[in-house]
Amino acid sequence: QVQLVESGGGLVQAGGSLRLSCAFSGRTFSMYALGWFRQAPGKEREFVAAISWSGTSTYYTDSVKGRFFISRDNAKNTVYLQMNSLKPEDTAVYYCAAAIGQIARDPTPYNYWGQGTQVTVSS
Repeated sequence: QVQLVESGGGLVQAGGSLRLSCAFSGRTFSMYALGWFRQAPGKEREFVAAISWSGTSTYYTDSVKGRFFISRDNAKNTVYLQMNSLKPEDTAVYYCAAAIGQIARDPTPYNYWGQGTQVTVSS
């Protein structure tokens, strides 16, 4: 059974940066594509970024392109989300998710989810 544990969330002022981490355990990390999703209060969960099993392909939602960067360390079984130039509208609970096989923006292929980490950006 795959387990995902996010960390690194917190309170930051607009324009600041945070780096989220997601520790993966239970299966072979390098077989999984990893994604980050977020859910703001009163809104549906939305896709943020994803990275292929090899790390050679990445996807981003338009609103974070050029500000957020997803990466993975297959030796440490960890995926990261570097978030720069944060805006109040980035405030949400951020979830890490794992999908065996291909990278995807749709949440459907992601079989495993972390518990989430809160990111709050003050204006």
